Order: sequence, then C-alpha cells, then structure tokens
Amino acid sequence: MKLFNSQTGKKEEFKPLEPKKVKLYACGPTVYDFIHVGNARPVITFDALRRYMEWRGYEVTFVQNFTDVDDKIIDRANREGITCDELTERFITEYYTDAKGLGVREASFHPKATENVEGIIKAVEALIDKGFAYETNGDVYYRTTKFPHYGELSGQNIEDLQAGARVSLGEEKEHPMDFALWKSAKPGEVSWPSPWGEGRPGWHIECSVMANRYLGKTIDIHAGGQDLTFPHHENEVAQSEALNDCKFANYWMHNGFLSVDSKKMSKSLGNFFTVRDAAEAYGYDTIRMFMLMSHYRSPLNYSGEILIQAKAGLERLYNAVDNLEFLLKNAAVTELSAEEKSFTLTLPSYKSRFIEALDDDFNTADGIAVLFELVREINTQIAADRSPSKPFAEACLAAIRELADVLGLLYAREASGADDLDAQVEALIEARQQARTDKNWAEADRIRDELKDMGIVLEDTPQGIKWKKA
Repeated sequence: MKLFNSQTGKKEEFKPLEPKKVKLYACGPTVYDFIHVGNARPVITFDALRRYMEWRGYEVTFVQNFTDVDDKIIDRANREGITCDELTERFITEYYTDAKGLGVREASFHPKATENVEGIIKAVEALIDKGFAYETNGDVYYRTTKFPHYGELSGQNIEDLQAGARVSLGEEKEHPMDFALWKSAKPGEVSWPSPWGEGRPGWHIECSVMANRYLGKTIDIHAGGQDLTFPHHENEVAQSEALNDCKFANYWMHNGFLSVDSKKMSKSLGNFFTVRDAAEAYGYDTIRMFMLMSHYRSPLNYSGEILIQAKAGLERLYNAVDNLEFLLKNAAVTELSAEEKSFTLTLPSYKSRFIEALDDDFNTADGIAVLFELVREINTQIAADRSPSKPFAEACLAAIRELADVLGLLYAREASGADDLDAQVEALIEARQQARTDKNWAEADRIRDELKDMGIVLEDTPQGIKWKKA
C-alpha cells in the first residue's frame, strides 16, 4: 500500500509502526453548528480509509476529536444565552445523526478538548520549561523561531510567513509568527484555572495532546482537510515534536478542497449547504457516493447535476443487488452452468483490481470504477441466461457486496427499514396474485393501485413477479 505523504510531497510505501496495527488521527469538527458538505469530505474519506485498512487485516485505532471550546462556540452560546456545554452537546448529537446517515462508523475514541484541559496545561508547562514557549500577561505563546523545521509540513517559506504575519490588538508576542498555546480569559468566556491565571486552551495544542493521549508520541497517519495544513497541522508538528523529542506523524494525508458550482462555499454567496440540507434533497448515501467517486486529493465540485449523477450511479448498484437477491430467492436451477462457472472464476480478478486501485494512494475513484465494471459484466451474464442458477446469483451478490461494504456503500436501504417494506410489498403481490387466480378483478386492481401509490413498479420475469421502487 502506498500513500501520498503531504510532508514529503510524494507517494510512499505504508509501513506501520507496529505490524498490522494503525494509529490514525483525523481532525474532527468544531461543534457550534451543523456540519456542511465541506466538513463531510474528510469525515467520509477517512472513515472509508479506516474500513479499507481493517478489511486488509490491520487493527486500526481511529481517533477523531471534537473541538468544543472556540471563539465561534463562545460567541454563539452568548448570543443564544446558553452555556458552551449546552451548545456543543446539541451539535455533537447532530453530528452523530449526520455521521450515521452518511454511513460513518464511530471512531475508536471521540475525545473533546474540554475533557483534556489538565493534559493541555501540563503540555504547555513542559514547553515553557524546555524554552519553546513563554508567558505574557496570562497568555502563553509558542516560540516558532526555536523550532528549526517550522514550515516544512506545509512547504511554506518562513521568510514569507514572517513578512505576512501580523500581531493582533492586545497580543504581546516576541515574534509575529508565534501562536497561542493558552489564552487568558476575557469577560463572558468559559475558562479554567491554570498557572497563568484563568484561561482556555489554544486550538492547536488540543489536537497534539489528544493524539498523544490516545495514540502515543508518534502516530502512523494524521489526516484532515487541506485547509488545515497551515497553520493548524504545522503548529501541531512544532509543539508535538518539541514536547516529545520525536517525530509526531509518519504520514500526513490531506483531502482536497470542495467548491460549490465551481465557487468557494460561502454564506454571503448563498451557496452554503449543510449535510442535513443536502441529504434531504439527494439522500445521505448519495453524498457518500459523490465524495468517494473522486480521488480524495482532487478538488471536488458540488453541484445538483453531479449529485444526480452520483445518485444514478448508486442506483445502478442497488438495482444489481436487487436483481441478484430476486434471483437468489426465485431461481429454480441449483447448479452452475458451464458459462456461469467460467464467469465466477473471474470474480477474484475484480477484487484484485479493486485492491490495486485502493493500494495506490487510496484511489476510491478507480475502485468504484472496478465495482461498476463488475456490475456491468454480471448484468450482461444475466441477460444472456434466462434461467440463472442460485449459486451464480449467490457468488455475484457476495462479490458486489464485499467491495461495496469496504467503502461503506449500499447501506441506506438496510438502515431505513427495507426488510419491513419487502415483507409488506410481497404480501400485497401475493394477495394480488390470489385475487387474479380467484378472478376477483376488482380486488386485484385495488391492490395494484395501492402498490402504485407506494411507488412500487411491477415487472413480469421468467422467475416470477419482480418489483422495485419507482
């Protein structure tokens, strides 16, 4: 397996710190609002990466944090007249609702910044003791000029950074590039006692401390959006490596930017979409499909037209599964034909090509292309044989499901009570068939209309009556 390492700017063979174990940290949301479609990209991408690595036999410890203390959180809580805890708990709950809808599994650990204040204070104290940080009037800053590798992760020119740096009103820094590890409390802000007075953590130190607590001093993969490379991840490297005297992360993975109709997403432009809004229009599973149909490092353009294409592609996969499940239930032939046997022998080749695609810097786009090709060939085989066997349907269904499950696709129907719908529809079809046998045409027509109102389309096949949602 090869991964593109943002720190070195090239693909590198993945070699975990421990055999068949992966320590993966991904920056999570700041919980002051519903997550938007841009937030969803890293959430889906690195959930799928974790799934793939586990499928390949790795034991993955996956940490995704919640930033639950921040200027935006404090401002909104004050506007609404509630505590920061009340605000963040509300939107953590909403995050889990959206994540579940997107087919995202819970991480091994979901730490909150506010649960780690004690560890953050200890880390800041240690950085001061080592000369990498200093206190001034209750604020503590990291001394960037003392860290010799500052700027290497993001590829930033340190002189250019220094030229563009500004000191905000009230800040008393030794150098414009220095960043806050601890912020002294202002009126109306949540705060904690510390050796430097009442205050709260800086953003960057939170992730360093949480990664260290749950994964150790050096981790395998640190992941997040491209927008976090600088300053957030750059500052994480500086403070973590200064603190622990060792490399912080062996591989850095950053997903590309998401635009809306080829423009930057912005509330002022009126093109700002939450995941909840998008899911109401297209479905959560469509959003997941849309995100994974492109390589994670490529820029991604969100538009209604592209979402409709993703939904159509997803429907092709659902239809293939539906067809095979129908055959499995109704096929009378119980032995593979010679042609079917020959075809089933090719199924492992699709799995091999799927692995080849995802081993090449987690190329889900090419992996999904292999899945579509598999479905196309299965459909061709079924069309050529009017009486497919049960073993054939079983083998093809298993092949599709295995690859789809790796990426977390084809989960929505199971999650939305599809089994109950199946039972209801098939009971109605059976009742309609009995009414027709009894020549009770009025009852047969009534049931047909009921099915039509439910959006059910019936189709006569050699194996019996097949149905699907319109």
